[in-house]
Amino acid sequence: MKEKLRKLLNVFSKLKFSKLKLTHKLGFLHKLKFIKRMDRYIIMKFIGTYFYSIALIISISIVFDINENLAKFTSYHAPLRAIVFDYYANFVPYFANLFSPLFVFIAVIFFTSKLAGNSEIIAMLASGMSFKRLLRPYMISAALISALNFYLGSYVIPKGTVVRHDFESLYKNNKKITSAQNVQLQVGKGVIAYISQYDDKTKTGYGFSLDKFEKKKLILHTTANVVKYDTISDSRYHWKMVNYKTRDLRGMREKITSGMEKDTVIMMEPMDLVFSKGQQETFTSPELLRYISKQQERGSSNVVQYEVEYHKRIASCFASFILTIIGVSLSSRKRKGGMGLYLGIGLALSFAYILLQTVCATFAINANTPPMLAAWIPNILYFGIAYLCYRKAPN
Repeated sequence: MKEKLRKLLNVFSKLKFSKLKLTHKLGFLHKLKFIKRMDRYIIMKFIGTYFYSIALIISISIVFDINENLAKFTSYHAPLRAIVFDYYANFVPYFANLFSPLFVFIAVIFFTSKLAGNSEIIAMLASGMSFKRLLRPYMISAALISALNFYLGSYVIPKGTVVRHDFESLYKNNKKITSAQNVQLQVGKGVIAYISQYDDKTKTGYGFSLDKFEKKKLILHTTANVVKYDTISDSRYHWKMVNYKTRDLRGMREKITSGMEKDTVIMMEPMDLVFSKGQQETFTSPELLRYISKQQERGSSNVVQYEVEYHKRIASCFASFILTIIGVSLSSRKRKGGMGLYLGIGLALSFAYILLQTVCATFAINANTPPMLAAWIPNILYFGIAYLCYRKAPN
């Protein structure tokens, strides 16, 4: 009997030790309980007001856009289905994501000033809650919005922008660039391609030549009357040369090969030959990285706007945190005169932030400013403003 009791106690002690060990390992899960009822209340207010402000302002923007472009849609005979699903279905997320920092600030100012007017924030602070603790649900909401904006801006919206640009080129401005002349680019180490005339509609180039250099000496020269991109191939970079001639130069010897057609692999694509305004907005973030890397290897200087776009997508996500801190700091105090003055200051700061983003991007493209620095300058400046507002906020 004693032996059975001893074994039972040993098993119980082992189970207790295992439970304590498991509890210690999973102790971080208890931190998930830091979202209290008050936090959920503020988060729901924040997110709800954010989407309400987006719906309100974008609806007004759509009305003005329809009024401005209705004549163009009519003159180009744009079908209603294309207007709704190709244009406005992609117009809304693009501009909502573009002005997301402004919507975040409007949402914070709107519902926080209402909480302050109802003395709810005074009650929170009077109960012993610090202003830092009050910011917790705001930061959680800003993190959720930033994650959503980054995903949409990096992976979803670029695909919709392609559809919207195609619609605009067909039914709005009819100015899509579909051809290029005298295109010369490096397609490999020591390999230079040249196309006299390129038509993007048929993916066909005329007057093609391909030169390969080794130690600054020409060792291979290929010409073709026509070169056409293989759009149905399973892999990339497949081209077909028509009426080609290849000269293989080895010292004093020369070998000439010619033929009517030849399938070959050339490290270039149609997107490398024709550039259009706003093309960087049609690439997802992974595609932007690949494109930038490929163009830098070729020694191309036409990558600054693509680098700015890539870094701006990351930097703009942090704007939600910065403008949230500024908005809470300005609107959390109850004032007799109302929030008119501080709302005006906040909106001016938000518009100035968006304007500063545009100015810095322009400087990066035209004044050789480092793209990463240009994308982060607005955040650096506004982080200082947010810190000053936070220091002057109620404690």
